[in-house]
Amino acid sequence: QVQLVESGGGLVQPGGSLRLSCAASGFTFSLYHMSWYRQAPGKERELVARITTPGGFTNYPDSVKGRFTISRDNAKNTVYLQMNSLKPTDTAVYYCNAEHIWRQDDYWGQGTQVTVSS
Repeated sequence: QVQLVESGGGLVQPGGSLRLSCAASGFTFSLYHMSWYRQAPGKERELVARITTPGGFTNYPDSVKGRFTISRDNAKNTVYLQMNSLKPTDTAVYYCNAEHIWRQDDYWGQGTQVTVSS
């Protein structure tokens, strides 16, 4: 059974930091590009960060560039999202996504809530 389980979300004050984790199982993690997406109420899902395999190239939208960092540990089948200098506009449910490097398939996690508020 394929599983992507996000954790690490919570309530944080503006300017604070959070580290999200996504634990993968049921597939060959090292053969999948990994991404973080987020969705705020009433808004469409948007890409937050992406990291490729095996090159480890990363992509970020301007809204988070310089504040968020995606990383992966293939030995632990886990992808991380370090979020610094958080803003209220970062408030959303954050989802983990896996994309096979050559097959036409992808997987999604259940999401973890991040709330940035004072």
